[in-house]
Amino acid sequence: MTTEEDDGIEAGAAASLAAAVLDEEARRRDVQAERDQAVVLPDDLLPGVGGTPMTLKQAMAAGGRTTVVMLFLLNLIDELPRTLRVLAPDIQNTLGISDTVLLGVLGFGGVALVLGAVPMAALADRVTRVAIIPAMSLFWAATTFLSALVVNPFQLFWTNAGTGLGQAYRIPVSNSLITDTYPIQARSRIFAFEGIGRPVGQLIGPLLVGGIATWVGGDEGWRWAFVAVSIPPVIVGLAALRMKEPPRGRFEQEELLDEGALEVEELEPSMSTALARLRKIRTFYFLATGVGVLGFALIAIPAQFNLLLEDKYALDALDRGIVESLMWVASLVTIPVAGRIFDRKFREDPEVMVRFTGALIMSAGGIYLIALPMKPLWLLITLLAISQALISASFVAAPTIIAAVSPYRIRAQAFALLPVFIFLMGGFFGGLISGQLSDAYNNRTAMLIIAPPAALAGGWLIRRGAHHIRRDISLAVEELLEEQQETRKIVDAPEEVPALQVRNLDFSYGPVQVLFDVEIEVAKGEVVALLGTNGAGKSTLLRAISGLGIPDRGVVRLNGRTITYAEAETRFRVGIVQLRGGAGIFPDLTIGENLRAALLGSRIEPAEADRRVATAIEMFPALDGRLGEAAGDLSGGQQQMLALAMALMHEPEVLLIDELSLGLAPVVVQELLRVVENLKARGQTMVIVEQSLNVALAFADRAIFMEKGVVRFEGPARELAERDDLARAVFLGGEGG
Repeated sequence: MTTEEDDGIEAGAAASLAAAVLDEEARRRDVQAERDQAVVLPDDLLPGVGGTPMTLKQAMAAGGRTTVVMLFLLNLIDELPRTLRVLAPDIQNTLGISDTVLLGVLGFGGVALVLGAVPMAALADRVTRVAIIPAMSLFWAATTFLSALVVNPFQLFWTNAGTGLGQAYRIPVSNSLITDTYPIQARSRIFAFEGIGRPVGQLIGPLLVGGIATWVGGDEGWRWAFVAVSIPPVIVGLAALRMKEPPRGRFEQEELLDEGALEVEELEPSMSTALARLRKIRTFYFLATGVGVLGFALIAIPAQFNLLLEDKYALDALDRGIVESLMWVASLVTIPVAGRIFDRKFREDPEVMVRFTGALIMSAGGIYLIALPMKPLWLLITLLAISQALISASFVAAPTIIAAVSPYRIRAQAFALLPVFIFLMGGFFGGLISGQLSDAYNNRTAMLIIAPPAALAGGWLIRRGAHHIRRDISLAVEELLEEQQETRKIVDAPEEVPALQVRNLDFSYGPVQVLFDVEIEVAKGEVVALLGTNGAGKSTLLRAISGLGIPDRGVVRLNGRTITYAEAETRFRVGIVQLRGGAGIFPDLTIGENLRAALLGSRIEPAEADRRVATAIEMFPALDGRLGEAAGDLSGGQQQMLALAMALMHEPEVLLIDELSLGLAPVVVQELLRVVENLKARGQTMVIVEQSLNVALAFADRAIFMEKGVVRFEGPARELAERDDLARAVFLGGEGG
């Protein structure tokens, strides 16, 4: 055979392989699309969709006026420190700093807001939210006052950062309170009422700070503006003590649950797990990313525009304040109108609402492109005011969308990601980039380079997420219904509560979904063998149970207690211990050191630690008398025994073992099976991934067979052995999974 023929055969094989890969990927996408469509619920089960219209007055009657009025005032005064940017040229002259340094210092206030928003949201998901407001209002009032005393950019950096940190509570706490206080049918109207505080603050603020600086006069007049701005948060923050804490998820529960809601016992949601779960909500992902890209325009325009007003139009602080105020007049009109429009569009079709939101932002990007090259000041102000009004209107929809698609117990953390994306992506990096551009070219060029592309790209990303919203709302509803159904079972028959429960669980690695609607229950004291073909998802399921991986949807419970949003360390502390296949020991430590290392961080008294070491050695005679030997010198089977002993030192509620017998000699496997039998006799609950059906039959009360991420069989292990098709797959499936 010639070389050319060999090359032709290899090329043909490669082409066949590529075609097979592409066909499999197309099949996977088709299956994924079918499954996504299968979870979309009808409109009558989607809260707020197709419902009865509600006016703003009716919504306030249902939830009370105090909360929304106080949040409106808080929104207004929280804008005042941001209007101090009209004093940027005065501060720059006093401190003698460049555009880049000034914008970086001012932009870091947004970064501090970001750094505080997520932990503040995590706190809001755990404690009484209304108690956070007065404390943080007083804090940022103090840091704003200190800004009046700075003598160098370093001090301004820290006081500005403190102000941003103090204001970090507002978006997650305010939006979360509104969502739980007012009916779904009028949420956009309520968000609009609260949101109009922003343009009012932007309208009043520049006039206030610019007027004070001009009235005081001199190079240091800007300091008195900071003093004046520090007073309102003290007054309003203390008045906010009148607000009442609403039940979480109240209106979704009232609309979906005929018998009323039951209190759910759960572990507190962790920040890392909540954020990882939110990233998998597709509507939320596109919304947050789009808002983040838009942040470049939101931050670059105001600061650069004020510098432009001084450099090119020779406007003083008061004149700049007047211009800044005029730019927000249009928003006073568009925000209330947007509230009514978005409420109506959400009732009719949530997807259209999201698309309309993206279209508003893209329209603002087009106006930026036209407006920024304009030289006449009146025309520039008018067009920028219109673009600002469009963006302000779009932001009325953002919290409504987030409230609809995010699980209610982590909503505050969902709301917190808006400032994270806006200020971290746009506020800090956008400020630095625009400052460098203006230093190299000019302020107008910097705005023209950054703002139009940011708004166009941000709006386009939000529109991309529109077709996911019905599915994401459906998943949130499904989770709530399942939670209440299981809670009622627990209340009615507490003796039947399983030790471990997994319901409706999907899991993906990036865009590739590997677990599909997995449901398993393990009774207390039961030993379950998890079997399946290579790549079936067995190890992935254990990761989702132990918290090492975050599922796309679904719930995990331990003894009836929801642990879905608890991180792996917390699950470990409450009793879920996983023994991974291989690499379960520290080979450079001795056997005794390995056993004691397993208890590090557990706060167990020395006497109790000694007892547990002795118990572990008693269960594994092969380790007896060898505590001083290096663990790396043990055989493979003995290392597996040591790893199992280390896991048992924690006296787990549920023990997860990945690949019990993989690569071990039959005699070692028999010794491990005796240990498993002893644990079973003691009532230890276990889920064990196993490749050998014969080994599984030796220890398992029940078997679960998985194939391609789906549970194909669940029942007594002997019945699995009688299913020739499944048993053959277990024997021939190979390792892994």
